[in-house]
Amino acid sequence: MALIEHSTNAISEKVIGAAIAVHRHLGPGLLESTYHACLSRELELRGIEHRSEVALPVEYKGIYIAKGYTIDLLIEDCLIVETKSVERLLPIHLAQLMTYMRLMRIPVGLLMNFNVEILSQGIRRKLL
Repeated sequence: MALIEHSTNAISEKVIGAAIAVHRHLGPGLLESTYHACLSRELELRGIEHRSEVALPVEYKGIYIAKGYTIDLLIEDCLIVETKSVERLLPIHLAQLMTYMRLMRIPVGLLMNFNVEILSQGIRRKLL
């Protein structure tokens, strides 16, 4: 377990570094979709394996919804990143991330609000 935790810590740090680079270049005030696309590009440039807009199916009482949720970024199949560009993070944003983590059985998640002056103020790291 300690090895997995160390690995996800290292990946989290790399992803945060990529996000900081995006935020330094663009600054606050843009649409979430812009930050998402630019972060995805920055991860690609840094050789960080990831998938963007991952569909998460939902099954409910006998029905199957192929795209019940969409995860912004799945990093190396062990870290979920949700991007936001909001005035402030709300409890519902954390609940959303935690739900994605639980449903995907991914132990670590990052919630990133790019609409802040200093990106470190807009990052929340959560563990299951």
